[in-house]
Amino acid sequence: MPQGKPEVVPDDGLTTRQRRNRPLLAVHTGEMKGKSTAAFGMALRAWNQGWSIGVFQFVKSAKWRVGEEAAFKALGQLHDDTGQGGPVEWHKMGEGWSWARKSGSEEDHASNAREGWAEIKRRLAAETHDFYVLDEFSYLLKWGWLEVDDVVSTLVSRPGHQHVVITGRYAPPELVEVADLVAEMTKVKHPMDAGQKGQRGIEW
Repeated sequence: MPQGKPEVVPDDGLTTRQRRNRPLLAVHTGEMKGKSTAAFGMALRAWNQGWSIGVFQFVKSAKWRVGEEAAFKALGQLHDDTGQGGPVEWHKMGEGWSWARKSGSEEDHASNAREGWAEIKRRLAAETHDFYVLDEFSYLLKWGWLEVDDVVSTLVSRPGHQHVVITGRYAPPELVEVADLVAEMTKVKHPMDAGQKGQRGIEW
């Protein structure tokens, strides 16, 4: 896309404005860090447009206070106080990340994930938010906790003008196929390769 112009204009009957403003389904996948970071960067732009933001974290530990959560909650409070930007909701879904070794069986975790997805389906049907971040959501499909066909059909048929960004490794081909934007984060080099652990201000 040189200079931001598409190389091909499809014969889809849409005007340039209609095509430009279509709601997008984006997928950030791959082994490298930056998938969630890029999604939250998009959410910042959406907030600045006054859009309603809904963030749903599925597998990071419920006790893990990530920097983006604090920042977006502050932006949500700013909106409530001044009207600037858009409203923000941040939800931690399910039982948290698998390495946390939380109590409960795998079926407990899967059940919680299904309940979380059911809530998102309700919100999509009600057109609750303008911009959704489903963080680390692709793991639930990889582990078989959710039906890929159900997720794909729900996202493809979502009503209104709702943008959805999904992050996480192992995005299934069916999801990649229907997405409008797919980015794969490929590792070239990482500090952990040199034995360095994650650090404050970079990883959280």
